[in-house]
Amino acid sequence: MSLQIVLHEGPPGEQIKAQIRGFIATNELPAGTRLPSVRQLARDLGIAAGTVAKAYQDLEAQGLLSSRRGSGTRVADGVTRVPIAVVEHIHALAKAAKEEGVGLDDVAHVLHALWEQA
Repeated sequence: MSLQIVLHEGPPGEQIKAQIRGFIATNELPAGTRLPSVRQLARDLGIAAGTVAKAYQDLEAQGLLSSRRGSGTRVADGVTRVPIAVVEHIHALAKAAKEEGVGLDDVAHVLHALWEQA
């Protein structure tokens, strides 16, 4: 897992949550995987520990992470990952959209519309 914070891409806490969700969905972070401590991740990313703690708490409330005092924060058991074939198709879609200069919001709108039709 290699999280990155990009200043112009939104609040750091939202970036952390989105990236961890993505790592879980693609099974880069399988169930049971231990995440860095709040302090360590904050230090690595150069952000406040409270920001990381809040992101972890939000993900725990969504059922994606579990934490226990003394054993750290882990990816929750039973988290559903996206099948690799779907991830590969999404990757191809993202690549094609970027090559054509289509923005993420536009891709999301089209995907949502097509989802309703499927």
